[in-house]
Amino acid sequence: MARTRALLTETEREHLRSETAGSNQYQAVSRIRNRIHEELQTDLAVLEKHHPELYKELAQIVCDGEE
Repeated sequence: MARTRALLTETEREHLRSETAGSNQYQAVSRIRNRIHEELQTDLAVLEKHHPELYKELAQIVCDGEE
């Protein structure tokens, strides 16, 4: 089964890992920030309302750092 992304694409991960802060890195940060503030909040609301167990799993991983 193919891997899917969680928050970052593989390309964005590469840009963030880059030693030099260039245009690609700044663009990646901007896209990720938009996802966090727009799409992620919507996804969290849907999970919390319609699938509370998944919401709790996600919150545990994000808040506690557990995998």
